[in-house]
Amino acid sequence: MKHLALFLVLIALTSASETASYQLAVLKYNGGGDYYANPTAVPNLIKFCNQELGTNISEEVPYVEVGSTDIFNYPYINMTGHGNVVFSTAEAENLRNYLMGGGFLHIDDNYGMDKFIRLEIQKVFPNNALVELPNDHAIFNQKYTFDGLPKIHEHDGKRAQAFAIIVEGRIVCLYTYETDLGDGWEDQSVHNDSEDKRNEALKMGANILQYAFLNGGLDD
Repeated sequence: MKHLALFLVLIALTSASETASYQLAVLKYNGGGDYYANPTAVPNLIKFCNQELGTNISEEVPYVEVGSTDIFNYPYINMTGHGNVVFSTAEAENLRNYLMGGGFLHIDDNYGMDKFIRLEIQKVFPNNALVELPNDHAIFNQKYTFDGLPKIHEHDGKRAQAFAIIVEGRIVCLYTYETDLGDGWEDQSVHNDSEDKRNEALKMGANILQYAFLNGGLDD
């Protein structure tokens, strides 16, 4: 059975002249964390990918609740924030079904959510550990080549790391830590990042989408 995400993207790539074929979304969660942080991030990433990768993604990015069946309408969901995250049992099950059905979740720690999100990921996949991706992983070698996850913002002097939940050879959940990719995707005026840093963040984001969709998220 084809992965949902791969199927939708192949449709989207059939003609750039058609109206946008699919959407990405941002995950809305409970617990008090600011799921709405970085509002210009994903729209800017979409614009970059439509221009540089030839994708045909809608620039309208809705918020979708983790417990809603609406998440199944989106092949890629971004999650970010600074604080607490809480998934109920039903929400964790819904998210697991979405990911096992072909969906892709990218969690980008915006500084402060790490100790919370790790516990919630365990609710979603109690039998699958987060594993760190090596610097030579295929996700770092798509259209753009990186030697591991780039460091966009400095917080605690820690190195940037990419972790993943891998099920049957497919990355279903990517967790980027100590990098702040989403901050780099935002409008330049928000964080006053240099164009070099913004381009670095956008290129890594494009790699994530290209890997997850065009490769089906499968490890080589």
